[in-house]
Amino acid sequence: MHPALRAVEHRPWPLPSGPWVMLQTWHDLLFAHWPVPPGVMRRLVPRELTLDQWDGSCWVGVVPFWMSGVRIRGCPPIPGASRFPELNVRTYVTYGGKAGVYFFSLDAASRAAVWAARWFYHLPYYRARMQAAKQGDEVAYHSLRLESGGEFRGTYRPTAPAQRRGSGKLEHWLTERYCLYSVHAGRVYRGEVHHQPWPLQDARAEIAINSVATAAGLVLPEVDPLLHFARKLDVLIWPLQEA
Repeated sequence: MHPALRAVEHRPWPLPSGPWVMLQTWHDLLFAHWPVPPGVMRRLVPRELTLDQWDGSCWVGVVPFWMSGVRIRGCPPIPGASRFPELNVRTYVTYGGKAGVYFFSLDAASRAAVWAARWFYHLPYYRARMQAAKQGDEVAYHSLRLESGGEFRGTYRPTAPAQRRGSGKLEHWLTERYCLYSVHAGRVYRGEVHHQPWPLQDARAEIAINSVATAAGLVLPEVDPLLHFARKLDVLIWPLQEA
């Protein structure tokens, strides 16, 4: 049994019945979140999915990080596709009673990862030139999409110890999500994931360039984002299934 499966009581629904197929370890994540009016979000999210709201607002997240140990179950890591930076732009939706994540875009520095995610998960992955450099607690991150524009440049770091955010808190609602959704040819697909509760830390960020949300048609409000940091988390991924 993988260590990530030793605790499952925090999940909002049981583990999938079939075996997980992929392992990833995520590092040095920044969760930067902004509230967005539901009317704005409704124009950008497929109608098949229900917008998930907190106190009447939808939320958009810009999440830079890097991953390691990416491998298919039972196989060794693939050279050139097991360690790379990734950045996603996301919002939160529900379908069939399960709250999850809907991605507007995912930038990755691995050509193989972009191809596989587009083909097997119907996700809007884009190849990007990316760098995540760490000095002490600070992460300097840059991503420049190669295909259709979209750039992120900034530095970020944690400012407080990690703590588990309880149910009923906005931070928990934003991050404790155990599936993703994609819509392809009018059909809704769900990809289940599992991990231990997020070890969130309060964070500080200086964002110099952030046009990845604009590339998805989103105009972020001129307010300071809600910022959180997570050092490391193992994530298990199941095959995409029609929901």
